[in-house]
Amino acid sequence: MERVIYDDLERLIPLFDEYRVFYGVVSDLDGAHAFLSDRLKLNESVIFIAVEGEGEEKRAWGFIQLYPSFSSVSMERLWILNDLYVTTELRGHGLGSKLLESAIAHALATNTKGLSLTTMTANVGAQRLYEAHGYIRDDDFYTYNLFF
Repeated sequence: MERVIYDDLERLIPLFDEYRVFYGVVSDLDGAHAFLSDRLKLNESVIFIAVEGEGEEKRAWGFIQLYPSFSSVSMERLWILNDLYVTTELRGHGLGSKLLESAIAHALATNTKGLSLTTMTANVGAQRLYEAHGYIRDDDFYTYNLFF
Protein backbone atom coordinates (compact mmCIF):
# COMPACT_ATOMS: atom_id res chain seq x y z
CA MET A 1 0.00 0.00 0.00
CA GLU A 2 1.21 3.47 -0.80
CA ARG A 3 0.12 6.71 0.77
CA VAL A 4 -1.26 8.93 -1.97
CA ILE A 5 0.55 12.14 -2.78
CA TYR A 6 -0.59 14.75 -5.26
CA ASP A 7 1.41 13.12 -8.07
CA ASP A 8 -0.71 9.95 -7.68
CA LEU A 9 -3.94 11.82 -8.32
CA GLU A 10 -4.40 10.78 -11.96
CA ARG A 11 -4.13 7.11 -10.99
CA LEU A 12 -6.67 7.51 -8.18
CA ILE A 13 -9.36 9.53 -10.00
CA PRO A 14 -10.85 6.70 -12.12
CA LEU A 15 -10.94 4.39 -9.10
CA PHE A 16 -12.57 7.06 -6.93
CA ASP A 17 -15.13 7.71 -9.67
CA GLU A 18 -15.85 3.97 -9.90
CA TYR A 19 -16.40 3.93 -6.14
CA ARG A 20 -18.90 6.79 -6.37
CA VAL A 21 -20.76 5.08 -9.22
CA PHE A 22 -20.93 1.95 -7.03
CA TYR A 23 -22.94 4.09 -4.59
CA GLY A 24 -25.36 5.17 -7.29
CA VAL A 25 -24.14 8.59 -8.36
CA VAL A 26 -23.40 9.70 -11.89
CA SER A 27 -19.79 9.50 -13.05
CA ASP A 28 -17.98 12.83 -12.72
CA LEU A 29 -14.25 12.60 -13.41
CA ASP A 30 -13.77 16.38 -13.32
CA GLY A 31 -15.58 16.60 -10.00
CA ALA A 32 -13.55 13.69 -8.63
CA HIS A 33 -10.34 15.45 -9.69
CA ALA A 34 -11.37 18.71 -8.01
CA PHE A 35 -12.54 16.99 -4.82
CA LEU A 36 -9.46 14.81 -4.38
CA SER A 37 -7.12 17.61 -5.38
CA ASP A 38 -8.59 19.83 -2.66
CA ARG A 39 -8.37 17.09 -0.02
CA LEU A 40 -4.70 16.51 -0.79
CA LYS A 41 -3.69 20.17 -1.21
CA LEU A 42 -5.42 21.16 2.03
CA ASN A 43 -4.13 18.07 3.87
CA GLU A 44 -7.72 17.19 4.78
CA SER A 45 -7.51 13.45 4.21
CA VAL A 46 -5.09 10.55 4.16
CA ILE A 47 -5.46 8.10 1.28
CA PHE A 48 -3.75 4.77 0.79
CA ILE A 49 -3.85 3.11 -2.60
CA ALA A 50 -3.19 -0.47 -3.69
CA VAL A 51 -1.19 -0.48 -6.90
CA GLU A 52 0.42 -3.06 -9.11
CA GLY A 53 3.08 -2.62 -11.77
CA GLU A 54 5.74 -0.02 -12.44
CA GLY A 55 5.89 3.34 -14.21
CA GLU A 56 3.22 3.85 -16.87
CA GLU A 57 1.98 0.28 -16.30
CA LYS A 58 1.08 1.02 -12.66
CA ARG A 59 -2.61 0.31 -12.02
CA ALA A 60 -4.71 1.12 -8.97
CA TRP A 61 -6.92 -1.67 -7.62
CA GLY A 62 -8.26 -0.21 -4.41
CA PHE A 63 -8.05 2.67 -1.97
CA ILE A 64 -8.98 3.72 1.53
CA GLN A 65 -9.57 7.34 2.60
CA LEU A 66 -9.41 8.63 6.15
CA TYR A 67 -10.57 11.96 7.52
CA PRO A 68 -9.28 13.37 10.81
CA SER A 69 -11.73 13.95 13.64
CA PHE A 70 -11.87 14.24 17.42
CA SER A 71 -13.75 12.73 20.34
CA SER A 72 -14.87 15.36 22.84
CA VAL A 73 -15.71 12.71 25.44
CA SER A 74 -12.27 11.09 25.43
CA MET A 75 -10.53 14.30 24.31
CA GLU A 76 -8.55 12.35 21.72
CA ARG A 77 -8.03 12.36 17.99
CA LEU A 78 -9.61 9.69 15.83
CA TRP A 79 -9.85 8.90 12.15
CA ILE A 80 -13.05 8.50 10.17
CA LEU A 81 -12.67 5.65 7.71
CA ASN A 82 -14.88 7.24 5.08
CA ASP A 83 -14.07 5.28 1.94
CA LEU A 84 -12.86 1.77 1.23
CA TYR A 85 -13.08 0.41 -2.28
CA VAL A 86 -11.62 -2.53 -4.17
CA THR A 87 -12.33 -3.11 -7.86
CA THR A 88 -14.70 -5.96 -8.58
CA GLU A 89 -11.89 -7.95 -10.25
CA LEU A 90 -9.91 -8.21 -7.00
CA ARG A 91 -12.61 -8.48 -4.37
CA GLY A 92 -12.17 -11.53 -2.19
CA HIS A 93 -8.38 -11.63 -2.67
CA GLY A 94 -7.36 -9.92 0.57
CA LEU A 95 -6.84 -6.42 -0.81
CA GLY A 96 -9.51 -4.90 1.44
CA SER A 97 -7.74 -6.43 4.44
CA LYS A 98 -4.42 -4.94 3.38
CA LEU A 99 -5.99 -1.52 2.97
CA LEU A 100 -7.58 -1.81 6.42
CA GLU A 101 -4.22 -2.79 7.88
CA SER A 102 -2.70 0.36 6.36
CA ALA A 103 -5.41 2.46 7.99
CA ILE A 104 -4.88 0.78 11.36
CA ALA A 105 -1.11 1.29 11.12
CA HIS A 106 -1.65 4.97 10.30
CA ALA A 107 -4.06 5.43 13.21
CA LEU A 108 -1.57 3.82 15.60
CA ALA A 109 1.35 5.83 14.20
CA THR A 110 -0.56 9.08 14.72
CA ASN A 111 -1.45 8.21 18.35
CA THR A 112 -5.19 8.35 17.86
CA LYS A 113 -8.06 6.78 19.76
CA GLY A 114 -8.90 4.61 16.76
CA LEU A 115 -10.99 4.43 13.62
CA SER A 116 -14.71 4.94 13.13
CA LEU A 117 -16.78 4.04 10.08
CA THR A 118 -20.29 3.74 8.73
CA THR A 119 -21.40 1.27 6.10
CA MET A 120 -24.67 0.48 4.36
CA THR A 121 -26.81 -2.05 6.20
CA ALA A 122 -27.05 -4.15 3.03
CA ASN A 123 -23.27 -4.24 2.51
CA VAL A 124 -22.81 -7.56 4.30
CA GLY A 125 -19.46 -8.28 2.63
CA ALA A 126 -17.96 -5.08 4.00
CA GLN A 127 -19.45 -5.78 7.44
CA ARG A 128 -17.79 -9.20 7.52
CA LEU A 129 -14.48 -7.64 6.51
CA TYR A 130 -14.66 -4.99 9.23
CA GLU A 131 -15.69 -7.46 11.91
CA ALA A 132 -12.86 -9.81 10.88
CA HIS A 133 -10.47 -6.94 11.65
CA GLY A 134 -11.88 -6.30 15.11
CA TYR A 135 -14.40 -3.56 14.35
CA ILE A 136 -17.45 -3.75 16.62
CA ARG A 137 -20.86 -2.68 15.39
CA ASP A 138 -22.36 -0.02 17.63
CA ASP A 139 -25.79 -0.97 18.90
CA ASP A 140 -25.92 1.86 21.48
CA PHE A 141 -26.07 4.91 19.22
CA TYR A 142 -28.21 5.91 16.26
CA THR A 143 -26.86 7.87 13.35
CA TYR A 144 -28.77 10.95 12.27
CA ASN A 145 -28.07 13.10 9.24
CA LEU A 146 -29.20 16.50 8.11
CA PHE A 147 -28.25 17.02 4.49
CA PHE A 148 -28.74 20.15 2.45
